[in-house]
This record gives sequence, C-alpha cells and structure tokens, in this order.
Amino acid sequence: MIFHSTRGNDSGKTFEEVLMQGLASDGGLFMPDEWPQVDINHIQHLETFIDVAKYIVPMFTKSSFSDEEVLSLLDSTWHDFSEENFVKIHQLNESNDILELFHGPTAAFKDFGLQLAAAFFNLSLTKNNKTAIVFGATSGDTGSAAIDACKRFDSIKSFILLPEGNMSDVQRKQMTTVDSPNVFTLSIDGTFDDCQSIVKEAFNERPFLKDDQFLLAVNSINWVRIIGQICYYFYASLKISKNNESLNFAVPTGNFGNVFACYSAYKMGMPLNKILVAVNDNNILHRFFSENDYSKKSVAETVSPSMDISIASNFERLVYDFYTERDSSLCKDFYSNFPSTPIKIEDDSWKKSKDLFLSYCVDDFSTVGAMKDIYKEYSYLIDPHTAVASKAVEALKDKLAGKTVVLSTAHPAKFPLVVKNAGLDIKNIPASLSEIFDKKEKIYNFPASKDQIFDFITKNNQ
Repeated sequence: MIFHSTRGNDSGKTFEEVLMQGLASDGGLFMPDEWPQVDINHIQHLETFIDVAKYIVPMFTKSSFSDEEVLSLLDSTWHDFSEENFVKIHQLNESNDILELFHGPTAAFKDFGLQLAAAFFNLSLTKNNKTAIVFGATSGDTGSAAIDACKRFDSIKSFILLPEGNMSDVQRKQMTTVDSPNVFTLSIDGTFDDCQSIVKEAFNERPFLKDDQFLLAVNSINWVRIIGQICYYFYASLKISKNNESLNFAVPTGNFGNVFACYSAYKMGMPLNKILVAVNDNNILHRFFSENDYSKKSVAETVSPSMDISIASNFERLVYDFYTERDSSLCKDFYSNFPSTPIKIEDDSWKKSKDLFLSYCVDDFSTVGAMKDIYKEYSYLIDPHTAVASKAVEALKDKLAGKTVVLSTAHPAKFPLVVKNAGLDIKNIPASLSEIFDKKEKIYNFPASKDQIFDFITKNNQ
C-alpha cells in the first residue's frame, strides 16, 4: 500500500514515511492509493478486537513492515484498558446501541488511534536508531491520550499545547500530573486555533530538531490514527450484526477524524446505512451538510469542549475522496484560499451528501437535556459529547432506518461539573481519573508566541 497527498504534490509514500511525516509536504493530508477491500466472510468468523485489528492493520502497512512485525506489535499495542476487548457495546433499546470507547487509560476514544501510532513510532525509531519529538495541540482528549501512549517510549519526547479556558479540570490534570521526564505540558494564552497554528508552523520550520530527529504529528491528520479507529467500526459491526446489517453510526465530532474513519470502513466494505454527523454550536460541519456552507467562524465555548473547533481538519480527506472523486487539483483549489474563502462544492456533487450523511447541531441546553433524558429513561449516564450524538439521533430518528450505534467517545467522569450541573451523579469513576486529583500539576505557561515556545522546546531537547 502506497500513499499520496490530497493536493497531489506529495505521492509515492510508504506507510512508514506517512507515519513519520504526518502532514504532506504540499499541505494536504495523506490518503491510500486505493481502498483495500475486506473479505466479509472472513471477518464474520473473527472473535476479538485484536483479531479484527490483525486483519485490518496489515492492509495498510506492507510497504514498510512485514506482516510478522505488525502482528507481533499488535499483541501489545493497546494497553491498560479496563475491558478485555477494549470496546463495550451497551444496548440502550431495540433501535439504539451505545459503543463505549472510553475504557482506555485516558477514558476517551483517542486511546485507540494514538496507542497504535505510538507503537509504530517506536518500532520505526528503534529500527533506525533515531529519536523524535511529538508536538501537538489539544482541545481536550488528544493531548492526554498522546502523552499516555508515548510516555513509555524513551525514544519520544512529548510537547503538548493546551489552550486557556474551556477544558475540564479532569482533562487538564490528565496531562499536567504526568510525572515523566519526556513529557512537557504547555498552557497557551490563546484558543485551540492559536495552538494549532503554532503546531503547523513548527512542522513547516522545525527549528528545534536535532539532525537525527523526527517531528511527529499526533493530531488526527496522521493517517495511522484513522487506521486504529477503522478497527473499532468493523468490530462493532461484527458484534452487533455479524456484518450482515447496514447500521447507522451517530458520531459526535469536531475534527472529523472519527467520522472519516467510519467512512473509510464503509469504503473498505463495511455495511453502512447513514453516518450522522453530530456537532455542538461550533457547527461548520452541519452548515456544510445542510447548506453547502463550509466557512470558518469564531470558536464558541460549550459544555462539550473536545468539539470546540472552528475547522474540521480531516474534512479535506472527504472533500478529496467523496466530493471531487480523487481529483487532487480540484481539492487543492478548494483549500488554496481557505479559510479566507469558504469552500462551496458544486451542487451536483454536494447533493450526494444525502446518500450517506445526515447532520445535526445541538446547543448546550439540549446537550444537558439529553444527558438527563437518557439517565431518567435508562439509568445510564453519558458524557456531554455522547449526549450531542444522542440528541441528534432523537431529532432525526424518522430518517434513520434500522439500528443506530451512538459513539460514546468519553467517560462522563471527565466532565464532573457538567454532570453535576445537570443534577446527575457519577457512580463509577475509573481509577485512572480519580488518582489524578492526588497528584501535583506540572505545567509551563506561555503566550501564543511560537518563538518562545520553540525556544523552550530547544532548551528541553538535550
């Protein structure tokens, strides 16, 4: 399997090159040259999540690693999960299941993609006798999952930027209480977009790297994270319907990576009816799917902070594969002046959206209302991000044929204040979350200044 950029000027890349490079040199995102196809009959006879991963992951890695290397790596990739099969499926009612993706060490779905990425990072670095810096920005869960996934590897130092403001105390403490010499958490006086901008400039300039170092991307632009998420879609389909039934998946999203992983599984052969794209007041994706309006607006702070993002970075992959039908020149044209010029797809192409996608925007009042309603009716507590998806399913249930799977992307204990303000109680707090309140925080404060941040990284990259 070889990879290329959505914008056409960076192609012929191996899996390892895509893994270590992250963002394409032309500013685009990497995509596989073709979609590998699963054998549904084969996957129907698998049992565990690892079985599914051992079938899916090697489809993408053969250009760099032998199947034996990958299968051995997968035996120890996902660690510190409280569920034996990592994923738990909770039947809410006859029509709706909850896909619990929060049983990993940081209690969020991002453990799946980032633990896979970190394992491959370390495999490559060890084989080539290199080291690396992980540099990323987080709106909530990415940073903690990246830190946890990478901290056990001496070959990697992590520098994670946190925007000031709308992150829960639990989310922040998951990053700031890690006592490890290769972990640095930086609080930035600015928004997530400010942090993301600094990260992008770092990948363009790379001023703090040693000659034998890589700069690694852990945000969802890294294709390897998508692979980890593809695995749990196939696993869910296997367990719920033996891959015989076309399911709906309701996905709470900000950066669109989780939605694109679902789309990827569909392109690889997973039966699918609809993908319900559920967003909060930061509604760029809903405006696109409902009005063909993909324009940047300022970020609004909500009770579902991991989705407080003004631009969905993974959306470019869908523009390229679905709307332009892999026309890289057209995709490049769309993004050449974005976000100053909004993206508007030709009507004939945009109308294809309704064949596969639905979308819905949920405000804070309705989010909290959904948390209350689910608890009252089913004695089941959900976090605010899952509530966004749940509310979207309720609002669009007449358009959803068959069974719907709601992705539960984080444990409610990560958002205790929202739960408390909803008048609800958290009965079971994962040990990984309760322990952080007894630990001392270590955090470095900076203005949104790339020069000061780059200088800090240089001084701590000895």
